[in-house]
Amino acid sequence: MVVSTTSLWDEFPDDSLREYDDAVVYGDRDGDVVLHEGPARVLPNGWVELPSGRLVSPDAAHHIDPRPGE
Repeated sequence: MVVSTTSLWDEFPDDSLREYDDAVVYGDRDGDVVLHEGPARVLPNGWVELPSGRLVSPDAAHHIDPRPGE
């Protein structure tokens, strides 16, 4: 078996990955449920990666608001 030493994410164009230095990830439309505040990355598959390595499902995250300065 041959195993690649490069990451699959390196194959995606840069515009398919969104990175935020400071943002709020909401779990509902009204903004009452805050799932995360701070840095976040939206992966090409729609999942949100947090600095801890935890992934938030696209079904759980309703929207992301970047904070001023983004």
